[in-house]
Parts: sequence; C-alpha cells; structure tokens
Amino acid sequence: MLQTEGKQYHIPASVGEVGRYVILPGDPGRCEKIAKFFDNPEFLGMNREYCIWNGTLLGERVSVCSTGIGGPSTAIAVEELAACGADTFIRVGTCGGIDLDVKAGDVVVANGAVRQDGTSLEYAPAIFPAVPDTDVLFALVKAAKGDTANHDVHVGVVQAKDSFYGQHRPAKMPTAPQLLAQWDAWKKLGVKASEMESGTLFVVSSLLRARSGGVFSVVWNQERYDAGLDTDDTHNVDTEAAIRVAIEAIKLLIEQDK
Repeated sequence: MLQTEGKQYHIPASVGEVGRYVILPGDPGRCEKIAKFFDNPEFLGMNREYCIWNGTLLGERVSVCSTGIGGPSTAIAVEELAACGADTFIRVGTCGGIDLDVKAGDVVVANGAVRQDGTSLEYAPAIFPAVPDTDVLFALVKAAKGDTANHDVHVGVVQAKDSFYGQHRPAKMPTAPQLLAQWDAWKKLGVKASEMESGTLFVVSSLLRARSGGVFSVVWNQERYDAGLDTDDTHNVDTEAAIRVAIEAIKLLIEQDK
C-alpha cells in the first residue's frame, strides 16, 4: 500500500489510528456533525476530500471518514481505512427516491445496489452482486425501524450511478436512449432510490472481506413530483435521521461482536 511518512497515500491516517467501525459520509462537512454523536470526539486530520474524526461508542473506538462523491474516491477510502485496521463500514448519505412510495425525508436502507458505476467493474465482473453484509444490514433495519422520528423506512435495492447529471438531464446525453431505458427498468423493478457510492462500497468490501451497509436520507423524489403526488419542489437535505440509524446500528454491532 502506498504511504507517505507513515500515513496512507490519501487519507490522513496510519495503521491503528482509526476504529474498527467507520461511518462513511460523502461530504467532509458532515463529519463533525456525525462525530458529535460519538463519545469523546476528536479530529484526526483532513487531506483532499478525506476528513476523519475518531471517538467511542460503548467504549469501542469508532471513526467517521468522508469519501467525496462517487465510486473512485469511495474505493480509495475503503482500501486505505481497511489497511489501517477498519473492517466495518456504513455509508451514510442522501439519495433521490425512485419508487413512488419513497418520500422526501424518509430513510432508505439498501439491501443491494444496481452496479451502474465504473469503479466496481475493476474489482469484480458485472455479474457479481453488490450486496451489504447481512449483520450490518439487519442492524441497520432494526435501528431504522426503532427510530421514532416522523419518517417512513424503506428497505430495498438502490441504484448506484456514476453520473449525477446522467440521471437528472438524461435527454441531453448522447447515451439518452440507454439511460432512459435503464431508468424505466429500475422503476419497473421497484428500485427504491438513486445514489452514487453503495455499489462500489459493497463490491470493494466483498473483496477485502470487510462488512458494509448503507443508509440514506431521501432528498426528493422526481417520480413523485412528475406524477403529481408531491405538489412542491422542496428538497429535504437533513441527514440526521440516517446518521441516528447508523449510530444505533454500530452500537448493535458492537454488542453483537462482543
């Protein structure tokens, strides 16, 4: 593994400097917010899109490390965090709803991901499934259903894509027929939501023999808006519900792992 003065090549951490359990948001700005849910939070460092905080939960060291947007930077984070000793990863972020039952402000727990990305194809053939670890999945579902906030919980497959604007402006792309046909397929198959990292996370974790899962707060559902089920264009960018679920899931895993 490439290293710089003892640190990993990209993330600001060395072997033994992160916890076994790591929460992975995309946005570096969310790391401190997540760390406030830890006991004894402490900033470790930042390099490029990778911001790391440590803390404890139930006496066990835990970490949060941002990954930036998309599969390539997520794969780097997971590879280097695993090299530092982490073996359990929970992606926490936002998503856009696809299924009509998924509303802004709801929580989605991924039980699989459509691999519409490029990074995971360098780790496994396209026919290999992108699925979370069952222990992490069950912990996330239990935590999500036990959260008493006013939102619905959806468990299902998510689309993990590379191009944000390939989703939101597909008609402008030279590949429009393919993009629109794929989107129609995901709707027919009941895919819950669209995001950009879980496919890579699940496949890389499989290779590394690490555990992973994903929980998302729904920002908006363009299909509900187009169908007239939502009458305004308001976006919900609050990620606290997904963060709470991840924190409680890690506590469940810590107790289980003991």
